[in-house]
Amino acid sequence: MPYKTLTAADRAAELARSFGDFWDPANPLGSSALLTADEQGVLSADGEALLDRFGLAAEYVPAELGGRLTHLDGLVRVMREVFRRDVGLGLGHGITSFMAAVNVWTAGSAAQQRHLADLLLDGGRASVAYHELAHGNDFLRNEFAARPAAGGYLLEGVKQVINNADRAGAWVLFARTGDGPGSRSHSVLLAGPDDVPADRVQRLARYRTAGVRGCRLTGLAFHGCPLPASALVGAEGRGGEVALRSFQVTRSALPGMAIGTVDTCLRSVLRFALDRRLYRRRVFELPHAAGVLTAAFADLLLCDSLSLAAARTVQLRPEQASVTAAVKYLVPRLLSRTVRDLSVVLGARFYLREGEHAVFGKHLRDLPVLSLGHAGPTACLATLIPQLRRLATAPQLEPLDALFTPADATAPPPGIPFDRLTLSATGDPLTAALTPEGAPASVRPLLTDLAADLSAVRDRARTLPPADRTPLASPEAFALAARYAELLGAAAATGVARSAQAGFLSEPSWLGAALHRTACRLSLRAGPVPDRWARPLRHELLSRHEELRTFDLYDSAL
Repeated sequence: MPYKTLTAADRAAELARSFGDFWDPANPLGSSALLTADEQGVLSADGEALLDRFGLAAEYVPAELGGRLTHLDGLVRVMREVFRRDVGLGLGHGITSFMAAVNVWTAGSAAQQRHLADLLLDGGRASVAYHELAHGNDFLRNEFAARPAAGGYLLEGVKQVINNADRAGAWVLFARTGDGPGSRSHSVLLAGPDDVPADRVQRLARYRTAGVRGCRLTGLAFHGCPLPASALVGAEGRGGEVALRSFQVTRSALPGMAIGTVDTCLRSVLRFALDRRLYRRRVFELPHAAGVLTAAFADLLLCDSLSLAAARTVQLRPEQASVTAAVKYLVPRLLSRTVRDLSVVLGARFYLREGEHAVFGKHLRDLPVLSLGHAGPTACLATLIPQLRRLATAPQLEPLDALFTPADATAPPPGIPFDRLTLSATGDPLTAALTPEGAPASVRPLLTDLAADLSAVRDRARTLPPADRTPLASPEAFALAARYAELLGAAAATGVARSAQAGFLSEPSWLGAALHRTACRLSLRAGPVPDRWARPLRHELLSRHEELRTFDLYDSAL
């Protein structure tokens, strides 16, 4: 099938059909088979074969280089079908290749881009090595070095916990090329097993992990390993800039993929709550269980709204894309909390590693990997903090409905403008949507209070002392950035609801529930979701479950 001619929505639907019924125990790509592979510490061979036939790596390659990547939210939508079933398969088969490749799409030479595109389109993989265990997310303190030598560099040092390092055809390496402090002492290099002497690089033993057990996390140790000058990606000493610009793309994309994982968790618990009887009623009819499931649905929709807005910002307003570091903080945090709350309804069954509900426990173990990944939540807030004062003083940008609308429903963009990504946002692209004007009457009081809170956050940001505008800021500054991220989520949900022309997303029930949940987290409201929103939300949840449709914004057939 010529997948390149299909829209991202059609490709996602085709991939979902190819995976088949997730709950069928006889399906070699169903939950039982995927759990068996995870218990064995391997990726599903049938799953990898399916993704190879689908040509999944083409999703990571820009269309101008022969791939299918034209808009970021389209990639998220396709990958969500993989993460819906197995986080390990999504990471292990290849999203790591995208995390590596973005650096080359952002700053690589034409020859480097062509080389990596050909590798991926031929079914190869790439790995990225940013961090070192001794320094965690503080990668500007890394010790792995690329020392100048005749005709290029000599690599010296160790990179640990690299996904697919032992089976990748290309490595993107973040290396120290100078001895001074700061980002200008680091560079990005593109190399591969065929580019280096075999006796100068050692593949380290595999790390065993609590989650994503099928992923091959290993390491690389280089010993005076020569590398030509042509391996340099971008300019020497600009590694920190390349990485931070690349993070704007990957931070916006990965949380949206994880929504598929939580969709399955919600579905698993809902199946249990509808089948299990307690106190002569179905568990779903018990007030606490119904409240947890309804709240999970509302939070999932808000997370998807922010994920969509972040991806579309990268596409349409790349100069403001650094603000979307908030999505990598807020979405994994809310999704992890949602899964923990759902585990209470499921009870002791989520500990089981066999049976129908074992997939919930697997997803519970796997999900934190997406939360940490290449940048943990605190690192994302540290990226946002230095921008708070500028965002508070910059003129409010005009609202743009296209930020809240999937690309398949609008004119197709020319591609992701990697060259227009900047280190610091020139304005806030989302919060203009956080206004009661034009909103349904039932949600206007919430929007009024949230807009007032946003104003207060901006007032506080304008007075931040210089010490609180750096990654070494006080806990109060981090709390302010976290609050701002919550308000960005509320703005995104409001923008999605306002942009919806018809159907469920245009109704006030889900927006009221999502905004109420945000207001509770900000101590502006208290208590469960009011029944005027909870009742229609529960009805929609049941309808989608019975009709085998996804719980996300797309409401797609499973």
